[in-house]
Amino acid sequence: RCSPAAIGATVRAALDQGLGAGWTAGDVVVAPGLAEAWRPSGCDVDDDRPAVQLADRAASVTAVAVGIAETGTLVLDGSAACGRRALSLLPDCLVCVVTADQVVGSVPEGLARLDPLRPLTMVSGPSATSDIELQRVEGVHGPRTLVVVLAG
Repeated sequence: RCSPAAIGATVRAALDQGLGAGWTAGDVVVAPGLAEAWRPSGCDVDDDRPAVQLADRAASVTAVAVGIAETGTLVLDGSAACGRRALSLLPDCLVCVVTADQVVGSVPEGLARLDPLRPLTMVSGPSATSDIELQRVEGVHGPRTLVVVLAG
């Protein structure tokens, strides 16, 4: 959690938390519409490279369209600040920036703020699957590490 003025420094600290202190700018790709002040220096901006190349990155940084307090859900809508869906699913660590004015109380409030024609990605917890023996395995689809920067 941070003040709006400290988002950039907090994103860098979030990457340290998610990747360890030895990460380099080449390890991270950011959404093309992410505010310049929030981007770690030297990180690549997503340029619609083939999705398979995103899987080679250790982390990505995006904004969100809305955060839902009741369920802890982050909603990304494919806008420039959120980036394309592959950006939030392929790198092993995802850092999402949420500003206080994007947080609503309930799912109906959150849905009312969204354009239903946009490609929505809703993150409410780690991905998981169970095999036929009902053995739960987490981190199957999407990043293994999610760090949320809440500003405001």
